[in-house]
Amino acid sequence: MDALRTLPDIRIIFGHYLQNTQTCRKCGSIWLVPDEKMTDVNMATELMVDAFQNAFHTILLISADSDLSAPIEAVQRLFPGKRVVAVFPPGRSSKRLQQVATAYYRIGRNTLARSQFPDRVFTKAGAVLERPQRWR
Repeated sequence: MDALRTLPDIRIIFGHYLQNTQTCRKCGSIWLVPDEKMTDVNMATELMVDAFQNAFHTILLISADSDLSAPIEAVQRLFPGKRVVAVFPPGRSSKRLQQVATAYYRIGRNTLARSQFPDRVFTKAGAVLERPQRWR
């Protein structure tokens, strides 16, 4: 996140996690399972806000979450000239998003690898952010 903050015109909007308990039906063991919340709602809200503010002609929506089909359909209904392109991360896709988006494509692993930050990123304050060796 700190590396993303070094880019101009970037605003990071977070969701959050809730911890849900799971219980094994056989042995009764109990453990916590994180459950992500709000990311799809935040993406849908920002998509609609950007459409109403005329902030894009074509937008790339990087997700395979079919819950985002409703806001895509709303944008296309309310703003017929706007294009919403679904972009699927490696190993993910959604037939529903393929149906409702103006277009879609998949990000390949090689493209993703070429799109990473350099091994060292410098913050405005001069701090050095270094990619862990195992990520190189």
